[in-house]
Amino acid sequence: MTKYEIIRYWSEEDQAFIAEAPELPGCAAEGPTRQEALSNVEIIIAEWIETARELGRPIPEPKGRLLSA
Repeated sequence: MTKYEIIRYWSEEDQAFIAEAPELPGCAAEGPTRQEALSNVEIIIAEWIETARELGRPIPEPKGRLLSA
């Protein structure tokens, strides 16, 4: 489980739950259920961090706020 804040919400437009990690720009995923959106964003967070490392970009430290909303 990530230590980054994750915000989950329903998107009427996408007809799916969206999970975003606001501390990591552009890091979001969707799923038909809240749990699937959360599982998907966990994968995307790991890929975001891996890509940032490969590119030599800074990786923000988790701020320790709300883990899921």
